[in-house]
Amino acid sequence: MKPGIHPDYHPVVFKDSSTGDAFLTRSTITSDRTIEWSDGHTYPLVMVDISSWSHPFWTGTQRIMDSAGQVEKFHRRYGKRGTR
Repeated sequence: MKPGIHPDYHPVVFKDSSTGDAFLTRSTITSDRTIEWSDGHTYPLVMVDISSWSHPFWTGTQRIMDSAGQVEKFHRRYGKRGTR
């Protein structure tokens, strides 16, 4: 690797703003906010809107769309068009 061209890769804490859950990982992102982690060290803190703790797919609260029902609802509302 060439020296001086790569961003600094350092430990960062990401915190889910909706659930309050946090995890420590490594990243090149920077932040002015900091947090003291359970190991006693202070790390940059990055707030995220969605993580695996709050994402509907991972929490099991995802709604499944009934595409066939949606098509029928469309045809009832607007009617079928005739073929040309």
